[in-house]
Amino acid sequence: MRVTALIPAHNEAEQIAESIDSLRFQTRPPDRVIVIADNCFDATAHIARRCGAEVYETVGNAHKKAGALNQVLDRLLHFLGTDDVILVMDADSALDRGFVQAGLEYLAEGRYAAVGGTFTGKDGGGFVGMLQRNEYVRYARDVRRLQGKALVLTGTATLFRALTLQQVVAARSAGRLPGAAHVYDVRVLTEDNELTLAILHLGLRILAPSTCTLTTEVMPTWRELFRQRLRWKRGALENLTDYGWTKVTRPYWGRQLLSLIGVVVVFLYLGTVVWSIAVAGDLRIQPVWAAITVIFMVERVVTVRARGPRQMLLAGLLLVEMVFDVFLQIVQAKAFWEAAWHRERKW
Repeated sequence: MRVTALIPAHNEAEQIAESIDSLRFQTRPPDRVIVIADNCFDATAHIARRCGAEVYETVGNAHKKAGALNQVLDRLLHFLGTDDVILVMDADSALDRGFVQAGLEYLAEGRYAAVGGTFTGKDGGGFVGMLQRNEYVRYARDVRRLQGKALVLTGTATLFRALTLQQVVAARSAGRLPGAAHVYDVRVLTEDNELTLAILHLGLRILAPSTCTLTTEVMPTWRELFRQRLRWKRGALENLTDYGWTKVTRPYWGRQLLSLIGVVVVFLYLGTVVWSIAVAGDLRIQPVWAAITVIFMVERVVTVRARGPRQMLLAGLLLVEMVFDVFLQIVQAKAFWEAAWHRERKW
């Protein structure tokens, strides 16, 4: 199999060399590496060339990552055959050495249309960075427990059969999938989630094996994390709305329902605490809430075990994990609100 790696990058001069190097030192390196310099006004393109990558500079792209990738894929897919594979990875990610080889082994079985990665967070970001790294470890643990069954082909790094992407374009062109006749739907906030749904609606299978691992950047501030997660959560809702109620989307709608219940439960919990302090004059938590609190604390500790004893100890402190959980529930609530009122989609 021939592998072409595509790295869309907007002003990623600080990280692009690390990303390219992570490809060069794979146990099975890609045959071709193309950095898509999208509306860059820093040294991204210069550094990419110096590191040995080809560079494509976008022209008139107003659709961020999805539009940048479409400009290259619209040209590239015409020249690729059944033995070709396309790796799409973010410019702020770095693949572990065996990622490509492991992914190709799964694709060679013939059962899968695409193989995604599981990621951990890079260093940095202080307290909020630590919380994201714990979150990513939990997500990777869930994927392993499900034996690679993933809900989303992560944009951090995924290997696609070229044939799969060609099928997506053909299906969009024929009106069988939402969006214009490109690989990525540029109308959406979460292009990776939408492409996953497109592939699954074609009756194809995906996988995120434990052997395809990488590291990716964490958001350094609460404000940036809020913007990122609001885009993810609202984008997921709108992707499901575009596809409607189907055999594929039913489990995803179920997760949205659970998220809504989670929002209600968290705010009921906090309301109970506030009421107890304001009215009763002290903190009196009902037995049901006490039980929920204990379950929450135990789950937080167990699921972060891979991060070591120190992180397990911190996870056991209710205040630390509750802050992050409430933060995510606020983001989820805002996503539901904006989607319900059809607020303008913005990235």
